[in-house]
Amino acid sequence: MMEENEEQLDVQLSALSLKKGINEGESFRLHMVTWNVATADPPDDVTSLLHLNSPKRPDLYVIGLQEVYSGPLRFMSDVVFDDPWSQLLMSILAPQNYVKVSSIRMQGLLLLFFSKVDHVPFIKDIQATYTRTGIMGYWGNKGGVSISLSFYGHMLCFLNCHLAAHMKYASERVDEFEYIMATQTFDCKKAPQIVDHRLVFWFGDLNFRIEDHGMHFVRSCINNQTYNLLWSKDQLTMMKKKEQVLQEFEEGPLDFQPTYKFDLNSDTYDSRLYKTWFGFNGKKRKPAWTDRILWRLRPKVSLPDGQDENKSGLDAKMLKQLEEDEEYPLKIRQDLYTSNMQYSISDHKPVIGVFTLELRKMCKTPLVRLQAEGDWSADIDAMVVYSPLQPFPSSTWDWIGLYKVGFSSVSDYITYTWVKDDEVAFNEEVIQVYVSKEEIPVRGGECVLCYYSNTLQCIIGISEPFQVLESKVAVEEGVLPERINGLDKTVADEEFW
Repeated sequence: MMEENEEQLDVQLSALSLKKGINEGESFRLHMVTWNVATADPPDDVTSLLHLNSPKRPDLYVIGLQEVYSGPLRFMSDVVFDDPWSQLLMSILAPQNYVKVSSIRMQGLLLLFFSKVDHVPFIKDIQATYTRTGIMGYWGNKGGVSISLSFYGHMLCFLNCHLAAHMKYASERVDEFEYIMATQTFDCKKAPQIVDHRLVFWFGDLNFRIEDHGMHFVRSCINNQTYNLLWSKDQLTMMKKKEQVLQEFEEGPLDFQPTYKFDLNSDTYDSRLYKTWFGFNGKKRKPAWTDRILWRLRPKVSLPDGQDENKSGLDAKMLKQLEEDEEYPLKIRQDLYTSNMQYSISDHKPVIGVFTLELRKMCKTPLVRLQAEGDWSADIDAMVVYSPLQPFPSSTWDWIGLYKVGFSSVSDYITYTWVKDDEVAFNEEVIQVYVSKEEIPVRGGECVLCYYSNTLQCIIGISEPFQVLESKVAVEEGVLPERINGLDKTVADEEFW
């Protein structure tokens, strides 16, 4: 009898645990960085910036930079090749199994989105856009760049801004932000504008200053770490009290040093004298929290008075939002909000925000399952087998790419094959596609296959890692190919060094 009761209790606890898991969802860790790099090249070591030594590895990295060097020659080369910052971050994060899912650049503004490879097939509806606000709106020295995407069905938006400078332009900064929010649009039914997203992150060099307090008082508060004495005169905090659009955004406490303005290569706040047009000395810049990370969780739909149960008074859009909020809840918690004093290549210090997103997945299986069939080597044509798990808009431009484990981005493939052109057999459940042996790396290596949907503009399926064998023919004959493809070159470079 006691055993039966224990079994019943176990069943009840399991059911409660399952129900709790369904209601609360799964947790994902998001690591965000904003940094005005003042045209400097990246440092050699970004370990502390990305918390690479932390036992808790994030699921997502979002990195927003301002004032990335964009001189004519450098900018033209960056159009063709990745800029030095992107190159460095990809080279460091790729071996840790993070993929650059999306990026956008507008002159000095750069926004990068990285994801653990496991999540990549569940990141869809990826779009990026920009808005210019500086110098009559024609030059990209100020403005905002954003990335919109669906993460397990939840629409997220990341907006990196660089707003107008100087103490007296607080209202202009708000105007610029409102203009960016109003004008940026996305070709997405679920979230055509920024405010339609379930969760929006707004961050960057927002350039809000500390009013009224004198230089001596501000520096005294910094030295004594009594930052709270400065909060009431922080322009962004002040503007939030009267601007509705700002009130919807939350921010953690500013319990860290103001991140602007420092002498280069030091931790000393601005000590230089500035020459005016007529030769007089200008004022030193007062420290300020110019670099910020805020977020906005879409407000829940409120039912009209007296209609707690009856939803007939809601339009279709509001009704859909209400049902989504109830069935697929999304919560956010900020775990860390701080500056990093280690880096001194800029007159700004980077700001780091670490968040936990708790959500119920709207999609739990990828659109496509694929795998390598049989042994793979450059000695024989290979075969890919894939199965559509859900309906999706397939296209003749869909392709399957062969990637080295630890690939850095969608474009980092070794080779690819067009799905329809190289299709050799199919039925309703399983489709076979061949890959020519001429395209397979002679040296071999550990690889994965990715299905890229041209219509959806993203990877919708990734295989388990598998081993591409070294070519027996090449080994026996002692012959290396004249053209070493991507993976061969990588292996060769590793052997050389």
